[in-house]
Amino acid sequence: MQVRSFQLSDVTHVTDLLRVALSEECYEDTRRAFARQLSFDSELIMVVEEEDSIVGVLIGTIDRQNLGCIYRVAVHPDHRRRGVGKNLVKAMEQRFKQRNVSKIMVAGDEHNQAAMPLYEAMGYAGRMLEAFQKLSIAAVHSLS
Repeated sequence: MQVRSFQLSDVTHVTDLLRVALSEECYEDTRRAFARQLSFDSELIMVVEEEDSIVGVLIGTIDRQNLGCIYRVAVHPDHRRRGVGKNLVKAMEQRFKQRNVSKIMVAGDEHNQAAMPLYEAMGYAGRMLEAFQKLSIAAVHSLS
């Protein structure tokens, strides 16, 4: 399992992964966010590659107050519960630390609800249940 930064040559593979890993509605929302982040800062998109295939992706961003945000994590259904999501989050935490981010927020919407046990297990805490009406902050984690 290799965790690395997104490369432009990954765009088709990541798009295909998002289509397989997410619901149709979530895919459309995430595809737009993915395109925006590519144009803004592609270094905040991390992928997991196994045997020349991308099996996981995490889209992050940093806001104007220098707060990190994990927007979406997507893992291919055949590779779930194998540490792919955890490794993506750890890699993004390191990227955020390199950029002097001290606090990370997890975006919460109905599409992220299934990933919340991952964040909770990694020490993220917050308003897990009430955050799933519209896009909002579902969890916060301080980097110390």
